[in-house]
Amino acid sequence: MLNAECLVDVIPTSVLSLVVIMRNVIPAVLVFAVLMLTYRSLGQNPGPNEPVYRVNVRVEVVDAQVIHKKTKRVIRSLKREDFQVYEDNVAQEITSFSQDETPLSVVLLFDLTDSVRPVLKSLADGALQALQHLKPEDEVAVMTYAASARLIEGFTTDRELTVAAVARASRMKSDEAAFFNEGIFQAAAQLSRSKIPASRSVIIWLTDDVPNIPTEEIRMHYGRSLHGGDLHTEQEAMRQALQTDTVVCTLIKRSDISEMEDSRGSSSKVVERMLYPPGDVYKYAQATGGEVVESSGKKLQIKLAELIDDLRQRYTLSYHPSARKPAGRFCAIKIKLSPAVLKSYGRMVVAAKKGYYR
Repeated sequence: MLNAECLVDVIPTSVLSLVVIMRNVIPAVLVFAVLMLTYRSLGQNPGPNEPVYRVNVRVEVVDAQVIHKKTKRVIRSLKREDFQVYEDNVAQEITSFSQDETPLSVVLLFDLTDSVRPVLKSLADGALQALQHLKPEDEVAVMTYAASARLIEGFTTDRELTVAAVARASRMKSDEAAFFNEGIFQAAAQLSRSKIPASRSVIIWLTDDVPNIPTEEIRMHYGRSLHGGDLHTEQEAMRQALQTDTVVCTLIKRSDISEMEDSRGSSSKVVERMLYPPGDVYKYAQATGGEVVESSGKKLQIKLAELIDDLRQRYTLSYHPSARKPAGRFCAIKIKLSPAVLKSYGRMVVAAKKGYYR
């Protein structure tokens, strides 16, 4: 997770004074760790007359993408002063700003439905080329899901291992239901086990956008891999994604089944979706600041490479929340652009997470 809370019990004033120099150089969450390591390496302890302060610093980090509303072009040349951050409608000071500096932790999440599996095969053939758009330090894990999720390859920077895992996934079959929420929940949980501290967490999700509605009947007949376990809801999956600062991006490969489902808007199906929300790719993207890209099978490798480029070029902004909130409370975040940027570029859309749970 990119959120951080640093609690230091004993920081003498002689050391604490260095914060003024360092606070604009590196994120505050690292400042105190550096100071304490430096102080302890000198073998010093606070003297009997040395004032001691208890410092509690919280850093909230937001991953943002700016898109021109008319042309759909991603804007990659903005500066810190072009952004304004609000938490619960209160303006916040941006304490650090970067672009394409923080490593990525990516979970490739693949739907195992019949219409997606053939596309996986073609993706596996060209996956290495698409993954070259990542930086060497970026890590990737591969997961599949049907009624439940399965880890095929854990986080690694070895692209050959990742490609081999995608190839294994393309040979897998399942006659189970496709439960979107369970797949997203487990992929976000996997991101909490990232090997890279303070990396940017991303799910790249390949699906035909045809979820099974998790009614009791569907779970009983097509949810065999659950083995009687609890199925995570849309609300639980969304919370898990926000708690792990996960950006959910989706590559949609439309199928005949997709088109058929879009045309079937029966009232009974509407009621089922209300009672058992199956998960929605656009809803996950909107809440987490991700994007949804539709693609044919032939262009999937190109779209994946373009998506990775967009992810790497996103802006990373951090701030110290100006007010403490009760644990478990949802804090709403809104990113705005300065009037000068809007005047220069016209109407823009900022994709960023809608908030976080304290």
